[in-house]
Amino acid sequence: MTTAAGPDAGYAGTRRRASLALLVVANLVPLAGVLFLDWDIAALVVLYWSENLVLGFYTLLKMLVVNPLGALPMGLFFAIHYGGFCAVHGLFILILLIDDQAQVFGEDSWPLFLVFIQLLLDVIRQVLAHAPPYWLWAFLALLLSHGGSFVLNFLLAGERDRATLNALMGAPYGRIAVLHIAIIAGGFAVLALGEPLGLLLVLVALKLGLDISLHLREHRKAAPAADR
Repeated sequence: MTTAAGPDAGYAGTRRRASLALLVVANLVPLAGVLFLDWDIAALVVLYWSENLVLGFYTLLKMLVVNPLGALPMGLFFAIHYGGFCAVHGLFILILLIDDQAQVFGEDSWPLFLVFIQLLLDVIRQVLAHAPPYWLWAFLALLLSHGGSFVLNFLLAGERDRATLNALMGAPYGRIAVLHIAIIAGGFAVLALGEPLGLLLVLVALKLGLDISLHLREHRKAAPAADR
């Protein structure tokens, strides 16, 4: 006799594999950039930083799905706080890896906490100015990968039923702490050795490996007990 858990477990496995496949494909695009488009360490790190913006976007979507009314004030706080966090992170990358003369802000700064949003927009503008050829395709691949995970895991698998606004708000910070400390440390190691192709490929592989590990851990934790 087939149990009710059987088909559900099969669907959960298919969904998880599809989500993982999208993640792997998205991470192969920068590999093509390194092999065929002469992307350097700055191009890789700028792309990986831009993924934080994708995470922030889908975090806001998740918050709106879980609690549309509660997400309005908390989403605004998240946008300002997370936006400022990403802006400082991006400015650090710009100054240390791309342009030590990078400038932010115009003549007038925005009032109060909105200055963090202004900083983020200024950093994004400068990042785009230094983006390598076909960078947009790599960014779109990341956007589609996280979008697929949002649909397959958060909406269809019911992760939203177990999510809370506080947990959703805190999730991107942990990922950034683990992933980008490793990437930036690896980036400086590559710079110190003259950016050989082999080390650039190692950095891409490191990011892919960490992404897979974090992805599986996140969705295993959020899945129903029968699907883990």
